[in-house]
Amino acid sequence: MLNSSSSLSSSSLILPDQRLERVEGWGMSAYGMSYVYRPVNAAGIEAAYDAARRSGKPIGMRGAGRSYGDASMNAEGVVLDMTRMNRILDWNPDTGIISVEPGVTIQQVWQYTIEDGWWPAVVPGTMYPTIGGCAGMDIHGKNNFKVGPIGDHILDFDIATPSGETLTCSRSQNTELFHAAIGGAGLLGVFTRLSLQLKKVYSGYLDVTAYAHSNFDELFEIFEECLPNSDYLVAWVDCFAKGDSLGRGNIHQAHYVKPGEDTSPAQSLRVVNQELPDSLFGVVPKSVMWRFMKPFWNDLGVKAINTGRYVGTSKIGHGARHRQSHAGFAFLLDYVPNWKYSYKPHGLIQYQSFVPADRAQEVFTTQLELSHKYGVVPYLGVFKRHRPDNFLLTHAVDGYSFALDYPVDPAKRGALLSLTAEMDRLVVEAGGRFYMAKDSTLRRESFQAAMGADRLSKFAAIKSHYDPEGIIQTNIYRRLFL
Repeated sequence: MLNSSSSLSSSSLILPDQRLERVEGWGMSAYGMSYVYRPVNAAGIEAAYDAARRSGKPIGMRGAGRSYGDASMNAEGVVLDMTRMNRILDWNPDTGIISVEPGVTIQQVWQYTIEDGWWPAVVPGTMYPTIGGCAGMDIHGKNNFKVGPIGDHILDFDIATPSGETLTCSRSQNTELFHAAIGGAGLLGVFTRLSLQLKKVYSGYLDVTAYAHSNFDELFEIFEECLPNSDYLVAWVDCFAKGDSLGRGNIHQAHYVKPGEDTSPAQSLRVVNQELPDSLFGVVPKSVMWRFMKPFWNDLGVKAINTGRYVGTSKIGHGARHRQSHAGFAFLLDYVPNWKYSYKPHGLIQYQSFVPADRAQEVFTTQLELSHKYGVVPYLGVFKRHRPDNFLLTHAVDGYSFALDYPVDPAKRGALLSLTAEMDRLVVEAGGRFYMAKDSTLRRESFQAAMGADRLSKFAAIKSHYDPEGIIQTNIYRRLFL
């Protein structure tokens, strides 16, 4: 196993100091110093592998750095930043198949294809992650219950392993590596090309219906009623509500517009008509909105905002239907640029758990009750339905997920860690899973219990085959796997 604990100075001749940078997780609560390489081609990837090997330091993969915690960090090691490998290699508007380099973003894909009537089959809540990063974490969207994760729409990929091989993988070629690398957190090699099947759309709009739910009972009831007839379904939960209102919030259901229902599809599918507005009311630039949010970004302020949002939907918005652009519905996290800065100076963590359907309400109810007990209440809760998939390190279950955004307060750090440890036990006991793209606090024993010895042993064998020196490591790998 590669020694990952040697000092920074011992490698200065091989890893020049000008490559040393501060690298942090997207949640701003985890960071470290790393030697960063930004290749533009296969030769640059091999050079970074070689530099890591000769310096005795591990190398970790990073896309746009949108993982909340330490999944794309490699403190005191080498980081391979893939954002400069960002070319669209091929596009077929007849079949909806696109081939891209790993640094291409979700934004690049949808802007390139939507005017031909195609949309990515699976997108996260933000358009800025890279396709390589999305594949490495096997991201899911608001339609996971219906179409699965992004991996279900990847046709094939090329992956450069530390041994110097570049292998093409698909469901019929190098299938074991295909199912291990998708969702494998970049621990088996670096994607150099990926081909995806996109979704045909006949309008730039979705038909969206909003519902208010008064507690968890109503949330689960409405979800189960809506699932068979939804293309997308997601709920926001007011985590400050207690008692009979625990779990209250808003549900958004969306359907694709059918052929012929949009009288001007050529216009609605134009990129300019999908772009999110860059100002509020056409006056205040959204780029500065986080500064206006920050004075209210405390328990009292967020509680008031959440109450207003719930009451507004329950009083005047329940059952209301409207049309919304694909980008407007999908990328809610992008409406206010840099909104995460409201959590400065200490950042946030997101805790996302996936629990089988028969235990989900019990577990999620207890998670919120524990949050109130520990005095650490999440500012945002997002609820989705999921289905299983065939990838080796999958986080998905036949059930539900609940993503909770917790502000990091140094005075409550101990309470937060105690809370997440207790929630981990609940999830594991219920047969649930965790998501490496979001994790910041998970402990090795909880992760390994949730994933299962058989899956982890199989992954370890695959990694040993394609990375026999153990050169690919990240913070989360050392924290959860070793």
